[in-house]
Amino acid sequence: MSEQQSDPVDDKAHIRDELDLSKAEWQRAEPEGETLEDAVEYAFVPHTDGVTYVAMRQSSQPDGVILVFTPAEWDAFVAGVKDGEFDEPW
Repeated sequence: MSEQQSDPVDDKAHIRDELDLSKAEWQRAEPEGETLEDAVEYAFVPHTDGVTYVAMRQSSQPDGVILVFTPAEWDAFVAGVKDGEFDEPW
């Protein structure tokens, strides 16, 4: 008998619709000196709850899926990047 997977939980659903992304200043995450055809973009977006969230999207699909991170989640992600957690294996 196979295990049924539940649908993913959107723990930021209550925040996502309230964030004003129209004024977001999107920054491309690219290696210095390079311009990629498709890159990850991120923006720091303040919310009326006093927290600045981080939004992330794919540059080729600016109206597509936007991920939202809390400051603690973003800090953990950045620490993982710096630690090589997401490096491709050689």
